[in-house]
Amino acid sequence: MGGDRQSVKTYVPTEQKGVWRDHADELDMSLSEFVRTMVQAGRKGFVPNGATESEGPASEPSDPGGRDLETRVHAVLESGPSSWDELVQAVVGDVEDELEATLDDLQDRNRVRYSGRDGGYVLTDE
Repeated sequence: MGGDRQSVKTYVPTEQKGVWRDHADELDMSLSEFVRTMVQAGRKGFVPNGATESEGPASEPSDPGGRDLETRVHAVLESGPSSWDELVQAVVGDVEDELEATLDDLQDRNRVRYSGRDGGYVLTDE
C-alpha cells in the first residue's frame, strides 16, 4: 500500500458505531484505524454473494470462513504492539460477537431456546 491516503465514508447504525468505538478503545486504536484493520482482516477469503470460487479466493477446508488466526493476529499487530491479553481479547471478542448473533438468530427462528431448568441453551423440537 502506498503512502497516499484517501478518505472513505460509510453509514452504520448508531449502535454498531458504538460497538466499534468501544472495541477500538479496548485496542487503543482510533475508530478509523480499527475499521481499516478489520476490513483488511475480513477481506482474506472473501467471495462476494453470487460469485464463484474461481472469481475470488477460496477458503481452506480447515478455515471455512477465511479468517485464519494468523491473519487476525497480523491485523491486530499492524496497529502496534499488543499484550497477550489484548490479542486474546481481539480474537475471542469476534467469536463471542458471532456466537451471540448466531444464538439470537436461532432463537428468533425457534431452533434454540434458553432453559434455566436444563442449565443452558437447548435445541427445540422443531
